[in-house]
Parts: sequence; structure tokens; C-alpha cells
Amino acid sequence: MKIATWNINSLNVRLPHVQDWLQQYQPDVLVLQELKLDQDKFPAAAIEMLGFHAVWSGQKTYNGVAIISKTPPQNIATGLPALPDDPQRRVIAATINGIRIINVYCVNGEAIDSPKFAYKEQWFAALNDYVRAEMSKYPKLVLLGDFNITPADIDVYDPQKWHEKILCSSAERGWLQNLLNLGLTDSLRHLHPDEVMYTWWDYRMNMFQRKLGMRIDHILISEAMLADLESTLVDTEARGRERPSDHAPVMATFR
Repeated sequence: MKIATWNINSLNVRLPHVQDWLQQYQPDVLVLQELKLDQDKFPAAAIEMLGFHAVWSGQKTYNGVAIISKTPPQNIATGLPALPDDPQRRVIAATINGIRIINVYCVNGEAIDSPKFAYKEQWFAALNDYVRAEMSKYPKLVLLGDFNITPADIDVYDPQKWHEKILCSSAERGWLQNLLNLGLTDSLRHLHPDEVMYTWWDYRMNMFQRKLGMRIDHILISEAMLADLESTLVDTEARGRERPSDHAPVMATFR
């Protein structure tokens, strides 16, 4: 089973990329973040023509998340119960082939001293509560998406430059560790403990061409999924396409 995540940074712009990727890799599940389109603008017909099902939570201009799958998703849920009035569309969950899939587009936070950073802290606390509750119901669970946090210095092209900055602060890494402490494993790092692998590169200053990126897109898996983990992939070729997203797809394959 192949389960993948991709911050697409506007599905309107990148729909051909998604279609090509679905046809090339044939994932069982592909979750998307940053759709940047209204709920009624999702290109469901274009996805269905390729033989996939889709559920989504759209938001114009910002945010928006979707789950695309080969088999129909069940028990669909959106948002975080602890933040019922949050207008930002950042979470969608569904059960596919007995596996609970939780797709997240986590808050960026802007800067350590920004009010948005306080929102990020609140949001991750709510996410932690939600995932804990979901794990009690679904032993086979995958939490994946754009977390906007680098787990460690190896995941940053210049750790000194980014020391205690947004995406790389000790506080943020602590929030990510809290999720792992629930019983989740970073699938990519489990198989590649020492390899430098990035998933996001700034559009500016030719960062991708210079191989200066960060690893902020993750596939976290429950213990019941760990024994079947076979491989992980960061598809940097997708980031090298014309008019790409600034993120690369990340995929985990299970036996």
C-alpha cells in the first residue's frame, strides 16, 4: 500500500502535476494541502476520471486539504474538536482500507514573536488531543501532511542560521515530539536515520537548484503500521518541474 502527502500550493495551478503523479505512482492514498480553492471548486471530475475518489475541505486563497484514494473513504471528519470555531481548513480525516488517515496542513506561525506563533501552539495542542483520541479508536493510523516543523538540525540546510527561528525552534520541535510520544514514528527517519533529505525549498534564490531546503512534510505512523513499512520516497523530480509547488511529494510504501 502506498500512502503519500503533497503540499500542492494551489490545486488550480498544479492540477496537471497531480494528475501526472497519480498516473505515474498509482498511490492508494494521496493527501494534499494548500488547495487554495473554495469547496465547490474542487476538480472532482478530473480526479475521478483517473479512477480515484476524493474528499476535501476547501478554502479560497488559503489552506484547504484533500484525501484522494483508490477505494472510497469512510468516516470522514474535518477540523479539530478542540477548535470548533476555527475557520481555517487544515484537517481532514478518513478511514481507507481499515487505516485511519489524518491529513494536516499545520500552522506556519510566521515568527517566534508573532501572534500567529501563539495560534500555532494552541493548534498543535488541539491536534495532539485529537490524534490521541483517534489512536484509541484506530490502531492502524497515519498522520501526514505539511507540519511546518523540522524535527532536527539534520532537516535544515543551515542549522546555525535557523537556530531558534520559525520552523526550527525548540518549542516547535517539542510540539512535534509530543505527537511522536503518542506512539507514532517518523517513517522517513526510521528508514533513513542519517540521510539528508528535504521536502521544501524556497522559491527565492534558486534554493532548490542549490539543494538548500528543509524537511517539514512528514508521514507519522502508528506502531501497528511500523512492521509493514517497506520504503519511503521524496520525489524531488516533481519539485524540479516547470511551475512546481515549493514542496515535493513524500510517500511511504507498506507491505
